[in-house]
Amino acid sequence: MVATLSQEVVMSRMAGDRVFSVLILPLLVAACGTVHAPATPPDPLAAVADAIASGAVEVIDLTLTLNAKTPVIQLPPPFANSPGYEAHLISRFDEKGPAWYWNSFSMGEHVGTHFDAPCHWVSGKDGPCVDAIEPARFIGPVAVVDVTADVRTKADFVCTKETLLNWEKQNGRIPARAWVLLRTGWSARAADAATYLNVVDGRPRYPGFGKESAEFLTQERDVLGVGTEAIGTDASSGATADPPFPNHFVMHGASKFGLASLTNLDRVQTTGALLIATPLKIERGSGSPVRVIALQPRS
Repeated sequence: MVATLSQEVVMSRMAGDRVFSVLILPLLVAACGTVHAPATPPDPLAAVADAIASGAVEVIDLTLTLNAKTPVIQLPPPFANSPGYEAHLISRFDEKGPAWYWNSFSMGEHVGTHFDAPCHWVSGKDGPCVDAIEPARFIGPVAVVDVTADVRTKADFVCTKETLLNWEKQNGRIPARAWVLLRTGWSARAADAATYLNVVDGRPRYPGFGKESAEFLTQERDVLGVGTEAIGTDASSGATADPPFPNHFVMHGASKFGLASLTNLDRVQTTGALLIATPLKIERGSGSPVRVIALQPRS
């Protein structure tokens, strides 16, 4: 009896399904139009890759080439100074390696285009070093602050809160999680250490950020960090400020980052670009040489 009942139920349901598929579904299609399969969401990364390949998105290298002539910041005695870049040949298609070419190299962490981690400074000594930074924090929108006119009249120009507020009047609020880059034209001097360091009357003179701008960016805005074309993120006058090198002190104390010795900032749009700066994953590294690139729509 149970088996007979189950068979009847099944047959009834099958008959109902046939009625729906043969009669009702065509009526619904006619009434509502063509039935489409759910649309596949677009792949945003595929779109970016296609735009780079087609040239619709421009990739700009903001990195100076490392070599034996790369300028190195010079601290006065009794402070220890960083070694510069030095390459050491291992083999080059010779008896030490007939089919391959490779080198070793030695240098300080903060030589050439480099990344400053929070643990680089006493105020951030308990903050992350390069190996402990969340990699999403290496990537962010760009705000390029052009002060080349100011630097032409004052080589050791210091970026202030007023500088940044004036920029915002023209360009809108600095984006969240932005890299704020100071365009000064200083990288044009990088091929010659004497011109780059610009020592006048026994003191180097070059532009950069100061205490006021650092406090504004860390306390009133949400940034990843700052970048400059000079040898450090502080203006040279920061050496005698209180605290010394105030951008370093404030920025790294707030767990923000620094990029120094950038180039090609004249090619980066004031807003609208995306910056990627990935340091080497050095255990407890206070910084690292870095290849910095900017992606932007081709104008």
